[in-house]
Amino acid sequence: MLARFAKAAIVPATLGLLAAGCTDKSIKDFAPRASMSLPSAVLKRMAEKGMEKNSPIMARIFKEEGKLEIWKQKTNGRYDIIASYQICKWSGKLGPKYTEGDRQAPEGFYTVRPAQMNPNSKYYLAFNIGFPNAYDRANGRSGANLMVHGACSSQGCYSMTDQQVGEIYAFGRDAFAGGQSEFQIEAFPFRMTAENMARYRNDPNYPFWQMLKEGYDHFELTKVPPKVDVCEKRYVFDRVTEPGVTFNPTGACPSSTTSPELQTAYQSYQASYQTAFDKALDKSDVPAPKASILGIQEAKVVADWTKKRARGERIPIEPPSMQPDGSVVVTSRMGRIDSEVGRKMAALEAAEAEKQRIADEKAAAKAAEKAAKEAEKAAKKAAKEQAAIAAASPPAPAEADGAAAPQPADTAAVEQPSGDEGSSGGFLGSVRKRIGSIFGG
Repeated sequence: MLARFAKAAIVPATLGLLAAGCTDKSIKDFAPRASMSLPSAVLKRMAEKGMEKNSPIMARIFKEEGKLEIWKQKTNGRYDIIASYQICKWSGKLGPKYTEGDRQAPEGFYTVRPAQMNPNSKYYLAFNIGFPNAYDRANGRSGANLMVHGACSSQGCYSMTDQQVGEIYAFGRDAFAGGQSEFQIEAFPFRMTAENMARYRNDPNYPFWQMLKEGYDHFELTKVPPKVDVCEKRYVFDRVTEPGVTFNPTGACPSSTTSPELQTAYQSYQASYQTAFDKALDKSDVPAPKASILGIQEAKVVADWTKKRARGERIPIEPPSMQPDGSVVVTSRMGRIDSEVGRKMAALEAAEAEKQRIADEKAAAKAAEKAAKEAEKAAKKAAKEQAAIAAASPPAPAEADGAAAPQPADTAAVEQPSGDEGSSGGFLGSVRKRIGSIFGG
């Protein structure tokens, strides 16, 4: 069975590589990844817990704790944890994924089938978790290619180290080889204890998380993955309908029942849970809640940032974040993704900037030339006006040869001698001469 599964997985991937024009070397490279055996220490723990190598599995993810757990079925039919991995990176905040590009890692109940396993992922190894599921589609949520993969890089996925994803992939591969047709992934914001639920009771995502908690509780009680259906746009768990009756994700929930044993156990569990929840409300030394996405409004803001980033535009390095009052916070550090698209956009912007620089230089040169011409014109006009003023002024009188030079305007007047200083000098002297002639003197 294992050989048939390995062959079925390798052939489509090989065809894909050839179609993409990859080399023989790249074909050889991926095969050991997809066929890697689980470590002997893991196989030993499986034997100690009463697990067969090819028995069914399920996975649980906890965002806040950053954990991905693999649970495996024991010979008694119940599941037990066999491995726990620290998630290398997941993007977004606590809360569900709303729309393509919001960079949210999904929360909810998902299904992985053999066709979703990707032995030829560019992120080492990967499998698609199955988003959007029936619940997501019923609630108008969108997105694609949400994975658990290697390479420790995430834009809405759950990313592991290459070694970790190699083991996780091997768990799934071996379970499929043993006949499991699909395995369940349960993705939660945090471990849904009474203390954590009390911490997040005021979060806008709390009603959604309460719905997830029912499925979480069913597994905690039974240690068997719950049967998951969707009706009235919500999850329902471990419901059994009349033969031929199905669940319509957007329609009314049909009449259904839950096993009496589970119903009794769940009611008892809920009573003890409520007591623990009430006590948790009185605690003061609890960690502060982590940030969560504030609904579709914030998802659209981030999605718009993602579109600009994909176009290679220069944008804030970190995606924007919405505050409870509706304001949007962006980082001041700008940049663009280092990709072919980003480099192309940078080249286009550089060419446009150079074009603008040349245009500015030409405009400046033209303005300088115009100013020089106007200055020259003004100088010529001023010269003409001076010439006209000079031509309209009367000429100065000419001086006779030998004539005494005119006294300067600022020279003091020369005093005339008085009549006592000479009989022939001055006006009084002349009067005396006339009187003397009259009287014979």
